[in-house]
Amino acid sequence: MENRILGIHHITAIAGQAKRNYEFYTRVLGLRMVKKTVNFDDPGTYHFYFGDEAGTPGTILTFFPWEGITAGRAGTGMATEIGYAVPATSLEFWTARFREHQVKVTGTGTRFGETFLSFEDPDGLPLTLIVPQQPDARTPWQTPEVQTAVATRGFHSITLTLRDIQGTARVLTDIFGYALAGQEENRYRYTTDAISHSSIVDLLAAPQAPGATNAGGTVHHVAFRVQNEEVLMQYREKVIQHGLQITPKIDRNYFFSLYFREPGGVLFEIATDNPGFAVDEPPDALGTSLKLPAQYEADRARIEKALPALS
Repeated sequence: MENRILGIHHITAIAGQAKRNYEFYTRVLGLRMVKKTVNFDDPGTYHFYFGDEAGTPGTILTFFPWEGITAGRAGTGMATEIGYAVPATSLEFWTARFREHQVKVTGTGTRFGETFLSFEDPDGLPLTLIVPQQPDARTPWQTPEVQTAVATRGFHSITLTLRDIQGTARVLTDIFGYALAGQEENRYRYTTDAISHSSIVDLLAAPQAPGATNAGGTVHHVAFRVQNEEVLMQYREKVIQHGLQITPKIDRNYFFSLYFREPGGVLFEIATDNPGFAVDEPPDALGTSLKLPAQYEADRARIEKALPALS
């Protein structure tokens, strides 16, 4: 791999009920629970990671499920739509499945020549299934009800809604190495050729839209992928050189991270591939037990008692 941004690493959102969130993503959408841990800053709250079999970067959707949190509001300064790639023949299956499970479908159509089906999760988080122009060759996680022929392949894209796209666009092009690939009305598509999937960021220009409120059913941050810590720190210098504030390197157990807020207000993260999710569980047992950061292990009994039951 090159010393480049390799598309989307993961996306983190906020949910309201842990059990409902877990059931929707594992049972209805058919994703694998890759890791069950806690919020580093709030160990009384879960941190769920859903993805493919190995938790491959580009497939990982994570949640902080805060019980009883109020609903957020999508708006400017926020990632407002998560796109998943699906096979060309799958949308009929998903339409029927969403009807069966009373999932709210919010739209269908074609965007940049690609057919899509938009819907919301139980907290109102906007998601979209998209049939990419070039079939996505990634091997998905499958369940008895969601088989390989229809399963999601991982991320297709993320949409950011912004009052002014210029500053964000400069981050994508000048720091991350993306390029403008097309425009449809007020939607500007940026892509990278560093990877064949999880490579699209759409900027939605909405100068008159209200600002976002980050709470239940909204995206907390978007993480972009790099190969290792050496490349991570190279990007830290690039961000600083462009006059933006960025955190020191943070160890998230399964990857190393940097965080900064881009000029449009969206919280960006840059995250490494290493060490991965098998660092504390064998691959065939990912997500089956509660994993705690070392600083909380001594309080395991209290934490386990405080966390909501998932079954």
